[in-house]
Amino acid sequence: MLENILLIISVLLIAIVLLQSNKATDSAGIITGGNQELFQNMKERGVELFISRLTFVLGLLFFIISLIISFI
Repeated sequence: MLENILLIISVLLIAIVLLQSNKATDSAGIITGGNQELFQNMKERGVELFISRLTFVLGLLFFIISLIISFI
């Protein structure tokens, strides 16, 4: 039962991470000296905030269920 839930959460986690905006390309500007907005304090809003929080919750659930399975 828990293994099936863990499988569903892991697939959802992979999908939601792929939906996030690509911040890796933004940080590539550090090497080239570009992207002046990298260190500005920009807040996530709307869908980005929801996806970020959902990623955190799914990751936390994945971690907790994995610990429960390992101790059963």
